[in-house]
Parts: sequence; C-alpha cells; structure tokens
Amino acid sequence: MIIGLVMAVIGFTGDHTDHKQYTWAAFYANALFFFFIALGTLFFYVVNHVTETGWTILVKRVYEAIAAYLPWGALAVLLVLVAGSAGLHHIWPWMDTRTLDTADPLHYDAHIALLSPYLNKPFFWIRTILIMATFIFFARWFRAHSLRMDQETGEALIRSHWKNYRRSVVFILLFAFFSSVLAWDWIMSIDVHWKSALFGWYVFGGMWVSGMITAVILVLYLKGKGYLPQVNSSHIQDMGKWVFAVSFLWSYLYFEQFLLIWYSNIPEESSYYMVRIAHHPWLIWGMFFINFALPMVLLMSRDSKRTPRYLIGVGVLIFIGHWLDTVQMIMPGSLGPHFEHIGILEVGFFVAFLGIFIRLVLSALAKAPLTVVAHPFLEESVHHHI
Repeated sequence: MIIGLVMAVIGFTGDHTDHKQYTWAAFYANALFFFFIALGTLFFYVVNHVTETGWTILVKRVYEAIAAYLPWGALAVLLVLVAGSAGLHHIWPWMDTRTLDTADPLHYDAHIALLSPYLNKPFFWIRTILIMATFIFFARWFRAHSLRMDQETGEALIRSHWKNYRRSVVFILLFAFFSSVLAWDWIMSIDVHWKSALFGWYVFGGMWVSGMITAVILVLYLKGKGYLPQVNSSHIQDMGKWVFAVSFLWSYLYFEQFLLIWYSNIPEESSYYMVRIAHHPWLIWGMFFINFALPMVLLMSRDSKRTPRYLIGVGVLIFIGHWLDTVQMIMPGSLGPHFEHIGILEVGFFVAFLGIFIRLVLSALAKAPLTVVAHPFLEESVHHHI
C-alpha cells in the first residue's frame, strides 16, 4: 500500500498537462475497479442463495469477506463523485453548470441540456445514495445473517435459510436495475455524447468475472496456507468453470456492443471506439485479447482448473486484463488527448488500492470462522465431487 502511494506521488509529479484532472481520473479508475470486485462477488454469493447451490457453502466466508470491502470501496468512489460535484475536477462534463447556460455560447452544450432532466446533480445524488445504501445494506445483512445461522439448528435453521432466500430474490431484482444505472451514471456519462444500450450489461459482466477471479485466487491462497482443508479439487474446478464461463459472457457483450456500434456507423456512437482505436489500440485490443483469448485457451481443459499454481497465474493475468478494461473506460473520456498511455500514476494507485483491499478482506476473514458451522447444504458441499 505504501509502495503504491509513493508510486502515485511520483506519477503526480510527472509530465502531465493537467495534474489535477489526471490524478482524479487515475484514482477513480482504481476505486471503481475494486468496488466492482466486491459488488460482483456479492452478486454471485446471492445468486447461490437464489439457486440453492450447495457446493459453494464451504467457501461462502470468502465471498462474504470480499463483499465486506463494499462500504470502504463506496467511500473511495463517493470521494471522486463529491469532488466532481464540487467542481474540483471535470471527469463528468455535464456537472459543469455552464454547459446549460445559453448565454455562454463557449460552454453551452445542447445535448447536455437535452439530458438535463436525468443528468442533473440532485437526481444524480438521489440515485447514487440509493444504490450505494442498498448494496451496503444487503452486504452487511447477508454477512450478519450468515453468522447467526451458525448458532441455529433444526427448524430455526430451515426458517433462516428461507428468509435468506427471500432476501436474495429481492436483492437480485434490485441489482438487475441498479447495476445498469450505476454504469450509466458513473461511467457512460463521462463520454456524455455517447450511448449504448448494452453498456450496463457489459460493465456487469466485467465486475462479475473480476469478483470470481478474486475469489478463486483467495481460496487457493488460503488452501496453500493450510486453511479450508475440506475444500477439494472439485470446488476449485467449479470456481474455475465460472471464471471461464463469465469470461465468455463478458467477451460476447463487449464484442456485440462493438459490432453494433461500429457497423451502424453513427458518428455520435462510433466516436467512442474511434478515439480508443486511433490513440490507444494497444490498450483496447490488448485487454480484449487477455480477457477473451487467454481464458478460452488456458482454461479449456479440466486439469487447468484443478492445478492451483496454474490457475492463480492465469487468474492474475485476467485480473490485470479487467483492470485495463476499467482504465480504458475511464481515462480516455476523462482526459481526452491528454491521456497518452498508462503510467506510474495509474499503477501506483492500483498497488495502493490493492494493498488496502487485501488488508480489509483479510481482516474480514479473521473476524469469523472460515468454514460455515451450520447450513442445510453443508454436507452436500463437504462431499462435493465431480
């Protein structure tokens, strides 16, 4: 963490046209990436409740610990949003009130004015606070309820299980809507003249696979340290299957969005990709290769998903690939021509956030038993073999 902060300070003193804007954008890209990891993990954790999946019970504490980062990640994201609303940076052009002033032809933007019933600060903050409060509430409730279930047996345990199920259904319904809204508000509105109906799904795919990768790496790390002895190769293989499968979901959504926009050739739509392909081809094609081709080739076989060191190595590469995806969503739109390449500032903030993330997740793991004590599907998970 300290190394990352030192790197960020060195990066801030580098040769940037707008140090303040560059710093805020780099900070935001990393804050959002780790927030999405926690949110994607929470989503998968809750999906297992709704589908009544048994094999994940032995590793559910890992999902809970990653999701415990949500409140802290939300604070980091909120810091950037508040700063933008206060005019300390201009990541979101529509937050500049001059864009709505018809008496100021230099800054007035007719398109932003058209969107102002939705993209205005009061309504934006209502949506943001509602979304963050909802996700944090559910993350904390599921964690607390899971710990309470460890103290229950018999009929009380069954009732708690069904209560968990009902809350999970509500969460999934809210998540389906809120995950798209936050993608529109926090990311797509950076490039305010650009729209994509698939963008919310594409962002969702990225956060889901990032959460799955983080979970499997953490489980393998804990097993390497002698913890989670009942977790076997079948559990690891199933977690690897999810990384493999969701990587294809993300790839499909990304490429479908690209093809629809590129071949329609509408200037307002295709400009998003034209800027990135013309000025950052290594970034946009490099991250697509990592996030699509590497999982397809390296995680195809059964053994690849059962070999810990191999799976960790591939997972780290895909993890970096989705960090690059987040960077390419934020930096070009925030900085325009001033963003030339990923530098020490972005990497510094990445290392700093990674250190904070690891510290908070491990702290959450230490606060409860690593293995669930009581659950209707515990025996199914213990004897899981494929």
